[in-house]
Amino acid sequence: MDNIKISIILPVFNEEEYIKATLDSIFNQDFDDFEVIVVDDGSSDKTFDIVKETFENSDINNQIIRQENRGAGAARNKGISLARGEYIVFVDGDDYILTNHLKELYNPQYDFSLSQMVKKENNYITNPHIYDVDEITTKEFIKQELEMKIPFNFVQLSYKLDIIKKHNLKFREDVSYGEDTDFALRALSYGDSIKISNEITYYYLQHQESLINTSKLKRFDYIPVLEDLADFFKKQNQDDLAELIHTSRIPRAIFGNMNFFFYHNYDFDDVIQRMKELNLFDKLSKFEGDGKFALKIRLFLLNPKLYYIMWKKFKNSI
Repeated sequence: MDNIKISIILPVFNEEEYIKATLDSIFNQDFDDFEVIVVDDGSSDKTFDIVKETFENSDINNQIIRQENRGAGAARNKGISLARGEYIVFVDGDDYILTNHLKELYNPQYDFSLSQMVKKENNYITNPHIYDVDEITTKEFIKQELEMKIPFNFVQLSYKLDIIKKHNLKFREDVSYGEDTDFALRALSYGDSIKISNEITYYYLQHQESLINTSKLKRFDYIPVLEDLADFFKKQNQDDLAELIHTSRIPRAIFGNMNFFFYHNYDFDDVIQRMKELNLFDKLSKFEGDGKFALKIRLFLLNPKLYYIMWKKFKNSI
């Protein structure tokens, strides 16, 4: 593989305001033997020109591809097809990584490695999830994700390319929400363990444009993606994971996205109508568990309008 240890896959689309800082953070890695694969997904601004110009004065291995706009999933799939490294790592074109990101993610005795990510909006930075172990089985990690006991983003992982290629794993291109977690969990199911680093190495920049891009009722389209993932686990004879999706992950995704819409002042009737169209009330009722979250679900199912009125008044206190 040309002695390339890591292939960084960087999809970009109209990132002219951010891409130079992202590339600079990649160039400053204290790690050798990596390549950068930039896939411009049909940018209409100066993103592609900035990328070309930035690499002109660099000796870092690179591949720069331009394609018609087909979405981030298609751009990442193109990057996977071109990757030559032992591992692949994903970086988004409006984020940045610290100098030790690749060093923390390269552990050749493991199928996957994970480092910590924080979200940054102006001067506010979220807290990372700190693990009390330095490795975890992929099965246990998947379970914790499905129970939403850990915050997780697919960019936190390095993926052994042989696993991705052997099982022909790709990002779904027919959806625009949740395809990244779907890819990560499918990939993890083919491995044994994950090397854990509690070092914060990835900064996800939360800005108004990214918020707007995800503020759509189609966030509910993630539910069919999760149902397909449950079928995938069933075919792998992992019925326990499939059951967790139906009794934990799907209800949590429904309720979380519903409250997201309420928080951003979406019309109550529009949200409820969409939930009815997708049969989300029945899926929400499948939640198995107790405690405050179960109580919230019961209150909502009993009287959605009353729940909404109380939620608007007290926000997350109910």
